[in-house]
Amino acid sequence: MKTYLVTGGAGFIGSNFVLYLLDKYDDIRVVNVDALTYAGNRENLRAVESDPRHIFVQADIRDTAAIEDVLATYDPDYVVNFAAESHVDRSIANPGAFADTNVMGTVSMLNAVRRAWEQEDGTWRAGKRYLQVGTDEVYGSLPLDDPEAFFREDTPLNPHSPYSASKAAADQFVLAYHDTYGMPVVVTRCSNNYGPFQFPEKLIPLMIRNALAHEPLPVYGDGLNVRDWLFVEDHCKAIDRVLEQGRLGQVYNVGGHNERPNIFIVKKIIEECASATNDEAITEELISYVEDRKGHDRRYGIAPDKIRAEIGWEPETAFEDGIVRTIDWYLDNQEWLDHVLSGEYRSYVPAAEQEA
Repeated sequence: MKTYLVTGGAGFIGSNFVLYLLDKYDDIRVVNVDALTYAGNRENLRAVESDPRHIFVQADIRDTAAIEDVLATYDPDYVVNFAAESHVDRSIANPGAFADTNVMGTVSMLNAVRRAWEQEDGTWRAGKRYLQVGTDEVYGSLPLDDPEAFFREDTPLNPHSPYSASKAAADQFVLAYHDTYGMPVVVTRCSNNYGPFQFPEKLIPLMIRNALAHEPLPVYGDGLNVRDWLFVEDHCKAIDRVLEQGRLGQVYNVGGHNERPNIFIVKKIIEECASATNDEAITEELISYVEDRKGHDRRYGIAPDKIRAEIGWEPETAFEDGIVRTIDWYLDNQEWLDHVLSGEYRSYVPAAEQEA
């Protein structure tokens, strides 16, 4: 039986990946480590709370002793590190927290994994792999007037926010451990994810939540900043494939081929929410243009040629389909949305544990 250690597995992408693994594979075990900070939510994992293949451990990746204990207890074949502070606005307000978690937390993980997997002769235990989940934001910004320009794996790193700088540093540490120690690592860098369970500070769930509540929809600057949108399920499939087939020491860009300006996204959400609810109060009059974010990158766009050529992965979900699925999920899960906004999820205890 293969064992996966997933850090940050109660967050948005991490919880989707845990659910994806347990749905796809029968003979596996998933050890889910999460510190349960504001964006980590065990409510996301309710569907697997009684699944004996899923083991939840509340721990911080910066706690080397706790991670070493998890590694010794469960001896995972794969480690997938999602754990990170990820919101750019928060990084602008408090850069140190991002350096601490994203950089030093990753180094702590690497050290713990190295002690668990490296053998006395300097070789590594067979079948082990560490995957670092990164972001395309480490590459900086692309020009709006050159639609043929894309981020590729050899694009120079040029981060423009404390968040992206911390993620770039984390990636470099991971790759350095491969070059220095021979550690079996791979790195993925994804475009903007969207889908179920995303904390409502990010663009799409925030706009859905505010539209349904008839509250202002804040749009930075002129709203023409472009992002490449990747449905979270497609991202989970890519990570799964890279874990199995990716070349060690390599970076793989994971993009959605769904570039859209932010204002297009907001107007599409208004249209779909109004249609789904028959609510005439959900209109473009809710849009409120606000002062632009500091260091706001103009355009992101990924060319996923390498992952396609080497692994055969391509995104499957067109944005027009994915956004409808996402809005429908939030409409069907109003209780979840209220729950995370209230902060009550931090004290949430699964029914199985309540009965224990």
